[in-house]
Amino acid sequence: MELIFGGVYQGKLEYVKKQFNIKEQDIFYCVGEEEKLDIDFSKKVIYGLEQFTLACTKQGIEAKDILEANRSNLQDKIIVCADISQGVVPMDKTLRAWREMNGRILIYLSGQ
Repeated sequence: MELIFGGVYQGKLEYVKKQFNIKEQDIFYCVGEEEKLDIDFSKKVIYGLEQFTLACTKQGIEAKDILEANRSNLQDKIIVCADISQGVVPMDKTLRAWREMNGRILIYLSGQ
């Protein structure tokens, strides 16, 4: 598994496409799927994992549990996730919880 993370709008996806010769049909986009908890593990790239963690946060589900249950599916994947831990801590309780969960996911995935 490859984990690519960094700031928003920093060219992570373009880097992945170029570095790993990835075609558009090889990418699963979590972006725009705010309420969707399904990840298509048949795709080579999982992009926008922070949106997946947002959906989990809103539904009260621990994202790490879903990824642990699919650990074998992550072996050959490239995961792209925005680091949302920087800047002002949000006032909104849900957004603070999302930020924490996204951090836990990045820690978990970096240890795989």
